[in-house]
Amino acid sequence: MKKALRNAFRLFQDMDKGLLIATTVLFSFGLLNIVTASSSEATANNTSLYYFFYQQLKMISIGVVFGIVILNIDTKKYPPFAILAYIIITSILLYLSFYGSDYRGARNWVQIGPIRFQPSEFAKPILIVCLSLMFEKYASRLRNRKISHTEMIVKIVVVGLAIPIIIFLQKDFGTMFILLCTFLVMFMASPILRIDKVRAFGVMGLVAILGMVGMYMGKGYILSEEQLDRFDFFNPCTKYDTGGYQICNGYIAINDGGLLGVGPGKSKQKYSYIPEPHTDSVFAIIAEEYGFLKSSLIFILYLYVIKRIINLACRANTLRGRFMCLGVATYIFMHILVNLGGLFGVMPLTGVPLPFLSYGGTFAISLISSLAIVQRVHIETRRQKVKLR
Repeated sequence: MKKALRNAFRLFQDMDKGLLIATTVLFSFGLLNIVTASSSEATANNTSLYYFFYQQLKMISIGVVFGIVILNIDTKKYPPFAILAYIIITSILLYLSFYGSDYRGARNWVQIGPIRFQPSEFAKPILIVCLSLMFEKYASRLRNRKISHTEMIVKIVVVGLAIPIIIFLQKDFGTMFILLCTFLVMFMASPILRIDKVRAFGVMGLVAILGMVGMYMGKGYILSEEQLDRFDFFNPCTKYDTGGYQICNGYIAINDGGLLGVGPGKSKQKYSYIPEPHTDSVFAIIAEEYGFLKSSLIFILYLYVIKRIINLACRANTLRGRFMCLGVATYIFMHILVNLGGLFGVMPLTGVPLPFLSYGGTFAISLISSLAIVQRVHIETRRQKVKLR
């Protein structure tokens, strides 16, 4: 017992305190905000006012358990776990593509009794870890100009694109876009030679074009009518009755908030104007209740978290650690960009959660696990204190 406590205390000492505090503050605020943002939904469903709060708290608790396990596993032991996890998650996603049922327009949800979860959320940290391990494994050979790199690059590209392609076929454009961008950022930062990257992008572009032509010839379309409608996101209030109501009501909520907000719990737009306001459009409710000045603090914390993770990536003493941190930073940034970009009407509304603040159990577990990976990288860097050459 004493040994376990000593190990736990040592882990806490070696963690990055700034990142830990910032993420804890964001999770805590998000959890408390869910109580007010979900009040109308709870009333409509005849459930307790704190129903969504307790559900989210359960998922965060599960995520913390996952995080503690991750913190205690050295990243050099990740390969067998990562390979197994990648195979399992890919198999589940493939199964759902053929036999899953649509929910919110996408076919990537699993329903077991009253529990519903989204396997594609777990795919994000799994993909980041797998790519990071591959970059480290092939690093020296990828830099060697005297040997062929084709086989290694093909393996990296297949691993990086398989899951986004499957999720695209499941009609979840937002998740696909985040995974694709995460892969591309990691690929661009990888030890692959510049000429090889150019060739790889050329081949990927050609394959993408051929794939789209094949889809069009086989189905008669590439994107569904519902997906195409989402690209018509300009001037949403002029299309209020034909799909623009959610973004338009988000504008109204943000405008009503002004500089100082209408006060916690006093949002009007959460009452049947914005659908499920505690999920994808949660920031509109925050902006309405707290106003521009207070809600801007969230952006400051977001910038701090991403910058902190990038700094940890720069200080990491292993290639796998660097890429894991880079991947997680990209993953968090893309979620913020896609969610708020859709809410502000500068890009299609795709329904992805806002980090730390949106209600969503699978995403919370995935996010906490990703942050635990970053903390594990920092723990190893602090303990080893060996510079990467």
